[in-house]
Amino acid sequence: MIERPDIPDAMLGDGVRDGWGLSVEEIVFMPVGLDGSAWAYEVRIVGGGRRFLKVRTGKFTRPALPLPSYLFDHGLPQVVAPIGGVRTVHGLRLALYPFIDGPSLWSQGLTDAQWTAYGRFLGMLHTMELPGEVAGLLPTETYASTAPHRVRALAGPAAADPALGPLWRRHREKLLAWADEVERLARDASADPAPTVVCHADIHPGNLLADGDDLRVVDWDAPIRAPRERDLMFVFGADFGEHPINVRREALFRAGYGPLDLDDALLRYYRLERRLDDVALCAATVLDESATEAAKAHELEPLTRILES
Repeated sequence: MIERPDIPDAMLGDGVRDGWGLSVEEIVFMPVGLDGSAWAYEVRIVGGGRRFLKVRTGKFTRPALPLPSYLFDHGLPQVVAPIGGVRTVHGLRLALYPFIDGPSLWSQGLTDAQWTAYGRFLGMLHTMELPGEVAGLLPTETYASTAPHRVRALAGPAAADPALGPLWRRHREKLLAWADEVERLARDASADPAPTVVCHADIHPGNLLADGDDLRVVDWDAPIRAPRERDLMFVFGADFGEHPINVRREALFRAGYGPLDLDDALLRYYRLERRLDDVALCAATVLDESATEAAKAHELEPLTRILES
């Protein structure tokens, strides 16, 4: 649960003014995202206009700004790219973006035209050739997930916790089976590596914003070179968004993407690894003595959905 940090709005406004030469009328906190070390704001500009401001306590990943900038400049206008580089204000890192005045598609779902646009965008991204200076910034998939270990390490405290215990004990065997399967699938994938492409790595409908019948793609924090199933797990599954793919939507997506043969074992790996990672993150918040009761309750909801779906 992203709660408003103790950062003065005036300090952020000064950072935007000094870093980008904009006169700020108002800074509005936006409670979006899942990263507890990053926050989002709407910046309202004197005289009209808005920008989206991302603030981090730590550094942005190396490709987080150069990659979307390159993609936007080289044939992918759907990418929401940063305006300039990173600015540092009192130890915080600031990045500024255009403000897209359209809803996230997690709850709303995609129109028929947007399903085809989704496929077209990923098809273009996955065939993008990057120059050396940009390509060298991206990590490459190693299948070295920490999620199985983290879930096993949480097992004792989670089972004993008054709020989390009943749910965890009810699904303990399933979680352990998932952890074992993720490690087995990782070993298999490492032994026979699939070709890799440029992946967004978190391209679920929550990171797609509507722009009429077109899309805008946000949150380029962790791109990676990986098999295309790394992105396609968000498409071909029911875990992401309230209006998941069905036969009709799959046909629309494939019409945009082009020829596509999926590796079911890789899809299974990525789906299970993501579930375990989400379980570990949510459970850690519930068990965190410094977390607010509201934050704990907020994390129990997706945890319950993951385990009981």
